[in-house]
Amino acid sequence: MCGIIGIIGSADAAPLLVDGLRRLAYRGYDSAGIATLSGGQVERRRSEGKIDRLAALVESDPPAGTTGIGHTRWATHGAPSTANAHPHTDGNVVVVHNGIIENFQELREELSAAGHEFRSETDTESVVHLVSSHLGAGRTPAEAVALSLPRLRGAFALAILFSGHDGLIVAARRGSPLAIGHGDGEMYVGSDALALAPLTERICYLEEGDWAEITAGQAIIHDESGAAVAREIRQTSASGAAVGKGNFPHFMLKEIFEQPAVIGDTLHALIDPSNGTVALPDLPFDPADIPRISVIACGTSFHAGMVARYWLEGAAGIPTDIEIASEFRYRGARMEPGGVALFISQSGETADTLAALRYARSQGQRILSVVNVPDSSMSRESDTVLLTMAGPEIGVASTKAFTTQLTTLAGFAIGMGAARGEIDRTTETRLCHALTEVPARANDVLVHDEAIAEIARGIVDATGVLYLGRGTGYPIALEGALKLKEISYLHAEGYAAGEMKHGPIALVDDRMPVIVIAPSDPLFEKTASNMQEVAARGGRVLFLSDRAGIERLGDMASAAVELPEVDPFVAPILYTIPVQLLAYHVAVLKGTDVDQPRNLAKSVTVE
Repeated sequence: MCGIIGIIGSADAAPLLVDGLRRLAYRGYDSAGIATLSGGQVERRRSEGKIDRLAALVESDPPAGTTGIGHTRWATHGAPSTANAHPHTDGNVVVVHNGIIENFQELREELSAAGHEFRSETDTESVVHLVSSHLGAGRTPAEAVALSLPRLRGAFALAILFSGHDGLIVAARRGSPLAIGHGDGEMYVGSDALALAPLTERICYLEEGDWAEITAGQAIIHDESGAAVAREIRQTSASGAAVGKGNFPHFMLKEIFEQPAVIGDTLHALIDPSNGTVALPDLPFDPADIPRISVIACGTSFHAGMVARYWLEGAAGIPTDIEIASEFRYRGARMEPGGVALFISQSGETADTLAALRYARSQGQRILSVVNVPDSSMSRESDTVLLTMAGPEIGVASTKAFTTQLTTLAGFAIGMGAARGEIDRTTETRLCHALTEVPARANDVLVHDEAIAEIARGIVDATGVLYLGRGTGYPIALEGALKLKEISYLHAEGYAAGEMKHGPIALVDDRMPVIVIAPSDPLFEKTASNMQEVAARGGRVLFLSDRAGIERLGDMASAAVELPEVDPFVAPILYTIPVQLLAYHVAVLKGTDVDQPRNLAKSVTVE
């Protein structure tokens, strides 16, 4: 997802803009740029590649001015290049844009016919010329934007400068998040609170369809109809200090090692340690009356939802569907009256998931969301929020956000099971105790980091990797394969172990690493037979199990990692950590950009 930063201040804007872009780099990007206004004139610096290149350009030729906007771009329309980098301008209007303008080609043809000259391949440049056409007809900057917005189809967050108008930014959002920061005689615009963290703690979020005239002293916000509206200014806890790597070589490794702490933080918000029970939030329904839960998410969050389905059906006795958000609403699904829709998203801004949320709302569902960002769009549009406590996650490949999602969902399933009478007090206490042990057991897993790094050496030259698991181990197999694909670019697939005989076993030979996820649970014997089938065909088995499992089958594996013996209910949380570490070490050996893998963005805010 692209990133936006804007400043109306009293000091030179350029270095502050570059610093803001560094904080936005975690979102994924392939080019970056800034523009400032000095004496009403536009000064612009852009560069393909990493922000360091832009920073060097700014340092060698610093643009003047105290008003400016900046952008990190992840290419959609047009290849990564300096010409396609934001900000875009025709000399009068300067635009940075997150999202996609779906009707840009139509606008481009119309504006070209009217004499406007386009210099990039981007959809964003159509916004520049559309706004500029209204300025040329004698409209004010605010009027020009107000007339342009209804012409735009798609998802966007916009920040716009105008030559001759120092101290003014016009911002707008539809489908992509945008925040306004309030300072002392200064104002800011950002894609999220983290972008603005060192500048201000006072943030307001534009709502769907809002646009704003921002000057040094205020922000006049309008809704989609043009009426002036007030939006709540909140104190944010986002911290610019949270984005350092410390002594770790990559954010991803740092975030993997943060998991014991953030899982513990998440548990503190879930479990009452005095009596070993889950403290459910205020719910917009009676747990006993729920006919069905629809769990809806994308990517890694979808895998968390797959695990949650086992928990909700097994511990809470609730019929549960699991849906891919990007596909869900296009089926025209009829949702059960009185049902609950549970959405999972790290950012709370995932476009497909947010669209599915709005569809579920139209179907009369009660809306719960599991998110890591309390002020996100999804949080604001939900009846109840189950907040994870992962803190800022900078690495594009999700790690600690995933395990805190699992932790939150496990606690929710236990609480629902107790509220519905599906589990007795003894079982609730046992499961809560198993959850509270997870942070310590996660530390035990991290001790194997060096051993997993050595195992990675046997995978780095493979052409493909299989991950197998059963029950709650199956979604972890999918997640392990996804992590390996995301950051090492190795082809990998996760399968339910019982599906091996239905096709994938044809891939197995002595060059094929097969990672088997097999805690000692009621399905262990079934997984063991599938592992034996792989070994009989020469497959190189890498075995993740506890002591009992390794004593049974370790001789069959080329390598094994012994994980703690835990209640099977919490095993998927712990078994996630070694597959994260394995993907990380393979990627390091392959020399890829671990924190910002190619073609990926941290948060997908366009469909």
